[in-house]
Amino acid sequence: MLAQGLDVLDEAVAAVGGGVLGDRGPAGAAQVQDDQPAVRGQTAEVAEVGGVRRAAGIGLSSSGGCSNRNNATCTSLEQVNAAIISDVSTLRNASHCALTITGGTEVGHASGTYSHWNGYKIDFSPTSCVSAYVTNSFTRIADRGDGAARYRSAAGNVYARESNHWDVTFCGGSAACTSAAGS
Repeated sequence: MLAQGLDVLDEAVAAVGGGVLGDRGPAGAAQVQDDQPAVRGQTAEVAEVGGVRRAAGIGLSSSGGCSNRNNATCTSLEQVNAAIISDVSTLRNASHCALTITGGTEVGHASGTYSHWNGYKIDFSPTSCVSAYVTNSFTRIADRGDGAARYRSAAGNVYARESNHWDVTFCGGSAACTSAAGS
C-alpha cells in the first residue's frame, strides 16, 4: 500500500500528460518555465510538482490512495504555490531527513488566506529525524490556539506539531504570512 500511495501523484501526472489538458495544463494556469525562478503565490503545474518531488526524494502518502483535491482522504498538490516546492526541497536537503508529504491542498483543512487550499501549507510525517531538526534548528514561538507547539524558521516558515503530523506554513519571507501563521 505504501508504494501504491507514493505513486498516486505519478498516476495523476500521467493522466494530465495523456492529452486531457495538453502539454501546457489548464487554461489560465500559471506556467513555470525551467529557466524561471518560482514566484511566491504562483501555482505550480502538477507535472512539475511531481518531477521536483521525486527528484528531491520526497515521498507522498495518501490514506485514500488518491490525489483528488476535492476528496479529504486524498493528498493533493494541485494548486500548491510554486515556491513551496523549492522550500520543501531545501528542507529535505538541510535536514538530511526523509520527508513524506501527508497533506496538501485537498479539502478538509482549516480555511484562511495562508491555508492548505490556497497552496501555502503542507503536512509532513513526524519522523524522529524531522522532529529533531525542527525543534533544534528553529525558534520556538507561542503555541497555537489548539495547543500545537510552533517553531519559526529563519525564512519565516511556521511549523506546528499536530497530533500526527507537522503542519507547515511556507511563508517565504512574507511578514503578513508569518504573522498570520504565528498568531
